[in-house]
Amino acid sequence: MSTPASQQPSPQLFFQNINAHQRTEALKTGIELEVFTAIAEGNTTAAEIAKRCQASEKGIRILCDYLTIMEMLTKQDNRYGLTLDSSVFLDKRSPAYLGGAVEFLGDPMLTGGARYMTEAVRKGGTAMPNDGTVAPDNPVWVTFARAMAAMMALPSQLLAKLVDPQGDRPLKILDIAAGHGLFGIAFANNNPQAHITALDWKAVLEVAKENAANAGVADRYKTIEGSAFDVEFGTGYDLVLLTNLLHHFDPPTCEVLFRKVHAALADGGRAVTLEFIPNEDRVTPPDAAGFSMMMLISTPSGDAYTFPELEQMAANAGFSRSTLHPLPPTIEQVVISEK
Repeated sequence: MSTPASQQPSPQLFFQNINAHQRTEALKTGIELEVFTAIAEGNTTAAEIAKRCQASEKGIRILCDYLTIMEMLTKQDNRYGLTLDSSVFLDKRSPAYLGGAVEFLGDPMLTGGARYMTEAVRKGGTAMPNDGTVAPDNPVWVTFARAMAAMMALPSQLLAKLVDPQGDRPLKILDIAAGHGLFGIAFANNNPQAHITALDWKAVLEVAKENAANAGVADRYKTIEGSAFDVEFGTGYDLVLLTNLLHHFDPPTCEVLFRKVHAALADGGRAVTLEFIPNEDRVTPPDAAGFSMMMLISTPSGDAYTFPELEQMAANAGFSRSTLHPLPPTIEQVVISEK
């Protein structure tokens, strides 16, 4: 009995995945050459785009065809167009432009770990030297602070509205591993009675302070320099923000931090955790679940944690209750833990 053609084995998926690095480089090249911006300006043929981007017509044709295959562009009658996503996120004139994030996402500190994935799988953590991205005072976090701010603008605003919807009462807020500072700044913009203390490495905090000044909240924005595991937080905080931090560490280390946070909160205070949170099957939703691999290759012990895992960490640290909150349209979710 013959096997239907649809059930025949095919090497297609193997070739698609083994060559996936070409997709990454094609997108980076399109951003570097400003192909998406050129098309948005009205240059739609290969010749027009090539002239605008100062590249060869053949090279642009092949690149744009490949970006069309990737569903980053459209093509009709030999004219290229932007998709909805590329028009919003890849046109440099768009307020939601994300092209600058390539500087961080393409940093060798992140991409280099993938070259040693086999060894990382063997040992259960990064095979890069010096603990990868969690090495003390790692300069990659200055790159992060400058490159990723645009990507975090919407999530930070959504988070502030979720946690402090009325924005009408005094709040003392600690923003741990503040980075670009946008999460604390969003709370300050949402609530004129919110005062923010941002904690991070000294060089990173220079970026956060610039952003706070540009947002007009510098008078309600102060900083603590150093490691969250070493410095004193102070006490009496109404909110402590843990945004995109816990995934860098193993559960016992996360619990150590949760205990420090619990002690720093006022009675009735809340810890607000923003994370890539997979379902308990750990393969869905794919973007959140796949983040585990990023942590495997770039940190000694990090992971993407399920809600029950995060809930247990908080409970072990003394928090009375944790609740899970989606943050659409982002792929991250929020865990609010009550003291």
